[in-house]
Amino acid sequence: MSTSAQNLTISTDLGSNGRGTGEASPSEFTLPRRSSYNRHSPVRWLFSHGIRYWYLALINIVGAGGNAALAVVTPILIGQAFDDIAATPPQTGALLGIAIWIALTQLARGFLHLARNFGAEWMAQLIERDVRDELYINLLGKSMTFHNLQPVGDIMARATNDVREVNFLFSPGLNLVFGSITFLVMPLIVAPRYHPSLILVPTLFLIGYIIALWQYLHELNPITRDVRQSFGTLNTRLAEALDGIETVKGMSQERSEISRFDANAANFRSHVVRQSNVEARFIPPLLLAITQACGVLHALLLYRQGIIDLGSVIAYFGILQLFGFPTWSSMWAYSQISLGISGSRRILELMNRENNLDQNLTGYTGQVRGEVEFRDVDFRYDGDLTLHNISFRVKPGQTVAIVGQTGSGKTTLVKLINRIYDATSGQVLVDGIDVRDWNLETLRRSISIIEQDIFLFSRSISENITFGKQNAIQEEIRIAAKAAQADEFIFSFQDNYETVIGERGVTLSGGQRQRIALARAFLTDPRILILDDSTSSIDSETEDKIQRAIFTAARGRTTFIITHRLSQIRWADLIILMRQGKIAAIGNHDELMRSSQSYRNIFTEK
Repeated sequence: MSTSAQNLTISTDLGSNGRGTGEASPSEFTLPRRSSYNRHSPVRWLFSHGIRYWYLALINIVGAGGNAALAVVTPILIGQAFDDIAATPPQTGALLGIAIWIALTQLARGFLHLARNFGAEWMAQLIERDVRDELYINLLGKSMTFHNLQPVGDIMARATNDVREVNFLFSPGLNLVFGSITFLVMPLIVAPRYHPSLILVPTLFLIGYIIALWQYLHELNPITRDVRQSFGTLNTRLAEALDGIETVKGMSQERSEISRFDANAANFRSHVVRQSNVEARFIPPLLLAITQACGVLHALLLYRQGIIDLGSVIAYFGILQLFGFPTWSSMWAYSQISLGISGSRRILELMNRENNLDQNLTGYTGQVRGEVEFRDVDFRYDGDLTLHNISFRVKPGQTVAIVGQTGSGKTTLVKLINRIYDATSGQVLVDGIDVRDWNLETLRRSISIIEQDIFLFSRSISENITFGKQNAIQEEIRIAAKAAQADEFIFSFQDNYETVIGERGVTLSGGQRQRIALARAFLTDPRILILDDSTSSIDSETEDKIQRAIFTAARGRTTFIITHRLSQIRWADLIILMRQGKIAAIGNHDELMRSSQSYRNIFTEK
């Protein structure tokens, strides 16, 4: 595979393209999905979600149509009742039958109304579930380059609030729109039965309604985009402040953070007020009042000329009343649809953002032996050259110590091995095979990284240790914990291995977190083990035990240790001294002590 492989992307669907259109989906991993969706535009994406539940949409449409058809029966029957009363002599005997018909039709209308709302709400909830599922799988499949650049708070805003807006788009949004359309059509169908000219006023209202609605949405759409965007910014700042709350309190910056949050909240508020201002100037209610006045005047003129009777005037006025539902419901139904489309656009922006890695499903899946080689490797991160002309070779089972000042590229170098990042140029090989030619899952399952900033989940200690090998039995867990010198302190807790730790392991000390991370790595039995300054928080009393554990764990596997501890540097088979993204010196301890002044300075400074 060529270097250009880093720009390839694959689907988040097994056996499908992820967009439903033959295009590659931006995903690092292929993960199981129930269906594929068209991600070309928000409207197409929403349609591809909704069409899966066409039967619920059909229930909604039938319910909306039936509801409107039965709604128009009442004014027609009331008009007949007035004619019967006004007749000479009055035909009061027919009133009971009319009342019964009104009761039956409205009972049936209530059932259809329930079916319409139930179908719409059920459909909306199912679509919200599918959207959350699609987005979550997509986020898990994104590369670390994406996650390093994308604020967590903004992701959470899109994954929670924006997804919820999609739900509201379908119900009550589209549910009310379908109902509104049927109520708009019924007067056009029924009014001419009294006199052909009576269709004029409803037609003019419909034309004015469409024009006003177009102007309303044209003005509203950019504002709803700003509302969703400002909410994401607000949520991002909130998440950052809470995530760094210890730093905020430690530096007494509560007031400044409150000021920043207030500024973001005020910005969000201003956009919401702008939206409310547009909604307040919604024209159709004024058109409705004019329509009812003109319609009644028209009908009365026809009555005065003897063309229609009084019952027809009353029925016609009742028919015009049907315009009230689409007029008042559309005031906020279309706002909800606009917000839903804006939320969908933000979700799609997230899912469609391209990665720079591909899983390479058809890649090599053999057993990893542990040979690692860098050949003239350069790496650029966000345009800046981070590593330059890196070349070295590590035999299976060797231990490599990587040393150098902060920012010299040590961590970036080891992350090229398991393809957290891909080399910009040159090759990184494992067992003589370019890492791009490996099946990514196979490669990563054989490599374990313990970073300086240990991440533990808010689960039990046992679940944290078995995170990389979920089917491990208790005996295996204890063996791994003992090897990491963690078993003793785990049993000091009341629930020992079932003790639930706080988020990120905040209830544990730094040394305890790192020993649990070591146990997690030992349990997976990786062929390549990478320790990124993973003993930095361990006290001197525990250090010797950890050193022996690492020394034992390193036997038979290739081990990379990023460290400043001289005791770990000395016994490494190969030592790489990094400086400003380049290899300043390479060799074992004795060789570097003779040949490298920079290396000797490390021991002198210590």
